[in-house]
Amino acid sequence: MHRVVALVTAPQASFELGCAAAVFRDPPYCFSVCTEQPGNLSTTEGFDMVVRSGLRALDRADTIVVPGWLPINREPTPAVLRALTRAHRRGARLVSICSGAYLLAATGLLDGRRVATHWRYADELQRRFPAVQVDPDVLYVDHGDVATSGGSGTGIDLCLHLVRRDHGASYAAWVAGRMVMPPHREGGQAQYRSTEPVPKESLGGLLDWAVERLNKPITVDDLAQRVNVSPRTLARRFEQQLGVAPGQWLLAQRIARTRVLLEETELSVDAIATRVGLSSATNLRRRFRTALHTTPSAYRRAYQGK
Repeated sequence: MHRVVALVTAPQASFELGCAAAVFRDPPYCFSVCTEQPGNLSTTEGFDMVVRSGLRALDRADTIVVPGWLPINREPTPAVLRALTRAHRRGARLVSICSGAYLLAATGLLDGRRVATHWRYADELQRRFPAVQVDPDVLYVDHGDVATSGGSGTGIDLCLHLVRRDHGASYAAWVAGRMVMPPHREGGQAQYRSTEPVPKESLGGLLDWAVERLNKPITVDDLAQRVNVSPRTLARRFEQQLGVAPGQWLLAQRIARTRVLLEETELSVDAIATRVGLSSATNLRRRFRTALHTTPSAYRRAYQGK
């Protein structure tokens, strides 16, 4: 069992906590919650919850999630900072959702690293912790031992990314399907900012159409023609709604499908290249290495051996 422990604090944002709980609720994960002073804990939504475990629970955690830290200008106690740094020193993975990056930054473990947080909190985080490299635009950043996510909903994206890293794309897709969530969004995609106009035309139908036809050589022009717009207009809609260019999104879907086929089948790299629309084994290997910094054969050995 991989023990995931959420470190909560009053007032706790219940949605951020729910993101982690929903993703890590089933084996091979075991999810629990702790706080510095066990007992009744208020939430930002107006109800209380009872937390029975104290900071010692962090000593047994494989992954520690900080699902928000409010108010953001509150100083953590020395006991909390010691518990987190002690856990990190012995190899626990530290993860923050939204404003939770403030607590991780206070430990000093984010110094010199690129960090994600909600775009609203980014300037203040950078001001308070100048050694941290705050990126206000990305969904999440994963350094392996420490990972941070942007706004509240991106916590789900980061948690699914960690599941994918731990147990492969196939299992992560199953978890996402159980939650009726998209299986994969790249961390480098832009956060959607509520100050921007809401797009009038949803890309949902187009995305579904493209995913069903990944074995075909779909181009950006094909996507634009499908919805009767120019490639430039399509690119603008993709940037507004997904934070990436159409070609980037399409390639990410092909790589995601490749990962599942490598995990679940014995198909050759040539056959997989045909199924995901990457034309040749050479092209697939090049794209795969660029995206994941490994080869298809090494990836297959790693995940089929689990």
